[in-house]
Amino acid sequence: MDLISSAFREGTTIPARFTCDNINVSPPLEWTEGPSGTKSYALICEDPDAPRGTWVHWIIFNIPATTHELPENVPATESLNNGARQGMTDFGSVGYGGPCPPSGTHRYYFKIYALDFVLDHTGPITRKELLGAIGKHILDEGQLMGRYKRSS
Repeated sequence: MDLISSAFREGTTIPARFTCDNINVSPPLEWTEGPSGTKSYALICEDPDAPRGTWVHWIIFNIPATTHELPENVPATESLNNGARQGMTDFGSVGYGGPCPPSGTHRYYFKIYALDFVLDHTGPITRKELLGAIGKHILDEGQLMGRYKRSS
């Protein structure tokens, strides 16, 4: 699967508007259709360069199989109008939390998963819980990596 954004390309700098240095809204994302049998999508955004290990910036799951994009500025609510749900980030909240590296340039991986089921889960979910639940249900996946370094 291909995952792209109209805001930045693979390996390039994520614009400040999508970070803690600006308005901190989620970037627009689009992906190619999953394989036959796809029932939903899940997306995780994480920073593997964080000082304490991988930092989770966004979890969204139960994205309908008919949906192939997320608009800019997805509301920071547990449930979305299309039935998708958002999980708990390492900021301690649901919804997108943009890049905010303490020092240096960090990489931010947006990973999309095509799943053969819709997750029956209520309440916030963590990255570990989500990956455990979807592990045997991933039909395909794709990723987009952007970089960010805070201005001095």
